[in-house]
Amino acid sequence: MKPYWELTFDSDGDVDAAQRGRLLSGAERERVTDLLVFAHGWNNDLRTARNLYRRFFTPFARLAGSGVRLGYAGVLWPASRFPDEPIPDFEPSATPRAATPAPVRDPDDVALDEPTLHLLARVFPGPADAARIDRLGLLLQERSAVRSRLDEFVRIVRDLVAVREPSPAHEFGHDIGGGEPAMLTDDAVEVCEVFLAMLEDREGRQFLGGAPGRLWRGAKELLRQATYYAMKRRAGAIGRLGLGPALGLLAGDVPDIRVHLVGHSFGARLVSYGVQGMPAGARCVKSVTLLQGAFSHYAFSGRLPHDRSRGGALHRVPRRIDGPLVCCYSRHDDALGRLYPLASKLAGDSCGFLGLWERWGALGFDGIKAVDGARRVGLGAALPARGCVSVDAAAVVRRGGAPNGAHSDICHEELARTVCAAGRIALAADGR
Repeated sequence: MKPYWELTFDSDGDVDAAQRGRLLSGAERERVTDLLVFAHGWNNDLRTARNLYRRFFTPFARLAGSGVRLGYAGVLWPASRFPDEPIPDFEPSATPRAATPAPVRDPDDVALDEPTLHLLARVFPGPADAARIDRLGLLLQERSAVRSRLDEFVRIVRDLVAVREPSPAHEFGHDIGGGEPAMLTDDAVEVCEVFLAMLEDREGRQFLGGAPGRLWRGAKELLRQATYYAMKRRAGAIGRLGLGPALGLLAGDVPDIRVHLVGHSFGARLVSYGVQGMPAGARCVKSVTLLQGAFSHYAFSGRLPHDRSRGGALHRVPRRIDGPLVCCYSRHDDALGRLYPLASKLAGDSCGFLGLWERWGALGFDGIKAVDGARRVGLGAALPARGCVSVDAAAVVRRGGAPNGAHSDICHEELARTVCAAGRIALAADGR
């Protein structure tokens, strides 16, 4: 995995200028022909991100042909993953007391353990956030049957993830429409009931209605999904305001370089907004590969099926790519197939459960939708030279436990080959 560079961004999209300088000068010095740029999704720490990049990038040196000089870049940005979510074949994250795997917990035990509290403190470092997080932990530990306690919990969650002025995240929260998600506005008990019902359906358990003690499990899921919604907004801001301009500088300094963007989960949203944020005329991006993308399957649509007067927020992005936009999806991704639509539904939307997954579904679960000329192919099939294509990766993206299923099962040579095929990266004779 050499040469390798990193680009670190803060929550507003500001880049580490020294790292950016090393990438620009290094790519030219190393005479890189093809640069692979990977943006992680929800995450806990730098070690996990770097481990992901090392594992995903490993096959490329063997696959690439002799005339290809590969370079690798890892995007590091402040995202989050709750410590109770396993990643297939990865060690637990390096949080203060998570050096060894945690014991299996009762699913109805909703208390926030120390690694989760530590995570929330890093994700929400504002002056008033520490007191909010402490109160959330106490309420989950208490699991009171008093309605006012649940209302208080939901109010604090909503205050925690609210966008503060003058954060640029205001402009990057939605892929197909404005407004707040219903989970941040609707009745507290109803929101918790919906999340609890979905969790228990995933486990094959019978939903027992609004049993007061059990509703706190739905409340904890609201905290998880609201935290991820904040990360979704952040990914758009970092892509548009940070990665896009950096790619423009790279195109100017190393005009012949071929860039291949890869993003996982919210990192897929980040690289997509990165293309949108490139300066006019920059044509260095030769392919974009989205792995289990955690954003709307209508984001690239020119006309939304439910509102023909509008398009998705990224509908102009495919024409900015000098090659294909490839979306790898899997039906085994429970994070996107079950929980994402619930968390994404906007306040005031009238669609019921029957239309929820169609209206608010994620492209990492069922591919790109409502894009003229878009294709759908199987894993390993030939890819078009331009335009949108959805690749069914369920044959390899299939492992993972609750609550997210196979969402993070992405380190496979078959997916590395998909990136090579999308970018027209010549393969070695024995790599075919």
